[in-house]
Amino acid sequence: MTALVLALWSAAASLSRAEPPSTPVEANAYATSAQLSEIRAYIRQAWSMLTRSPASLVRAAADPKFLAKSEKPVVYVPSEEDVLTVPKRLQQTVPAEELTRIRFKPLPAGGVIPAPGLLYLPNPYVVPGGRFNEMYGWDSYFILVGLLRDGELALAKGMTDNFLYEVLHYGKVLNANRTYYLTRSQPPFLTEMVLLTYKKTGDKAWLKNAVPAMETYYFYWTRGDHVTKDGLSRYFDSGHGPAPEVVSSERDAKGLTHYDRVAEHLKTHTIPDFQTNKFYDANSGRLTPLFYRNDRSMRESGFNPSDRFGPFNAEVLDTTPVCLNSLLYRTETGMEEIQTILGNPTAASVWAARAKKRRSFVNAFMWDDKDGLYYDFNHETRKPRRYPFVTTFYPLWAGIAEPKQAKRVRGNLRLFERRGGLMTSTNSSGQQWDAPFGWAPMQMIAIEGLRRYGFNEDADRISVNFLSMVLAEFVEHHAIKARYDVVTRKSDLPAGIRFGYESNEIGFGWTNAAFEELYEMLPEAERAKVLDLRGRNPGR
Repeated sequence: MTALVLALWSAAASLSRAEPPSTPVEANAYATSAQLSEIRAYIRQAWSMLTRSPASLVRAAADPKFLAKSEKPVVYVPSEEDVLTVPKRLQQTVPAEELTRIRFKPLPAGGVIPAPGLLYLPNPYVVPGGRFNEMYGWDSYFILVGLLRDGELALAKGMTDNFLYEVLHYGKVLNANRTYYLTRSQPPFLTEMVLLTYKKTGDKAWLKNAVPAMETYYFYWTRGDHVTKDGLSRYFDSGHGPAPEVVSSERDAKGLTHYDRVAEHLKTHTIPDFQTNKFYDANSGRLTPLFYRNDRSMRESGFNPSDRFGPFNAEVLDTTPVCLNSLLYRTETGMEEIQTILGNPTAASVWAARAKKRRSFVNAFMWDDKDGLYYDFNHETRKPRRYPFVTTFYPLWAGIAEPKQAKRVRGNLRLFERRGGLMTSTNSSGQQWDAPFGWAPMQMIAIEGLRRYGFNEDADRISVNFLSMVLAEFVEHHAIKARYDVVTRKSDLPAGIRFGYESNEIGFGWTNAAFEELYEMLPEAERAKVLDLRGRNPGR
């Protein structure tokens, strides 16, 4: 094992071993105020531990997902930049010996995807944690919310500037800044990040300069292969074949990848109402190119994997997602707000018209009055996919829902709510973005959506249950994880995972952010309830 690998693992593990683990939480236990202070101190320390920057490029360039590929990481510089100028610029902050441990290469032009390597970014950024040692698309929005809560404005602004740089030099906000992510983005939160940053700085010149990149990124989602026949948007990855990071690093104890296990399942199981032969070739025993294109596109959604877009997400290309179109509605209303701030009423009216049209379409195609839920829409069958998923709260968060629709969604909380917060779906598929698992960003989206429509009691209860679960697991393990079983209120998950990857990474950027944000949003009278580590009964 190289010294570089040892250093990387040591840094990643330090978050989990800052102190010896405490004793297991008893069923009737209460945390102390000191323990609550401890988890918040851990989070503030984590921002520093999880920060990567040009000044620590060796640490940033190391890729746990491709440890065996090279002992000397490669940093790719965009073609518009001088591959010789970047190292010279870095000499001011990076020791010369460190620079010799990195290879700088120009990024090939013409859409050629080179060997795995880091894509250069000019500013410091926060990574999620564990094997996710790069700046991720939608993670960074939630991380930014946490950074702003903790007064880390310079770091938050730098991350926003990095995404503007990505759009300018790499064509879009990337899934993450590695070469194998050049073919896709992640859920679009860029305009939200710009607005949050502007509201802290008040810098109109910066805001104005950000507009062209935001427009470019908006058109990435609203033109070409991302557009459905209805004029709405879908997820789409322009690459082909298996996702490299899955083949390289997402293997189980038998050495089987997610793809191996999916192929075996399709070989041995009959799935009702599913055209298996489109996605699995029985003669060769292999998944088809169409399966891989759908699988890659599912990864652009960030919800990877689940059965939300059909079994193993194999029908994502046929799906108009409620989450993506809610985010694009927020992009449109955000751009309207920005153009109003900049004194451009004509441009603002164009964005307002776009938002009005998308809101109408979302409510026409994705609202199911019978079930009282927002669903994804299959634009090929012209039917909603009745798969209750936590993204039903996105139209509340975005402000798309009418009050009566929001009330109906709130009335269905029982489908998702458990003692640890909200499950991602109502289906236990053996995949990490389905039941019984809950994820921090979905708690944030749903809770903000509920508060927007006045359902503060529900928002408080869900917040308390999620926060107390995270605190309880922190008291026991002295770590914050990426995901939790919100039924058992535990973070030890691998036994429940049959597909995708089993690891539950420590760090963890967006969980840290959610803890800070949800706690600060609670009324003062509710905060003491977070110390009750048993959790409260969910509403019914």
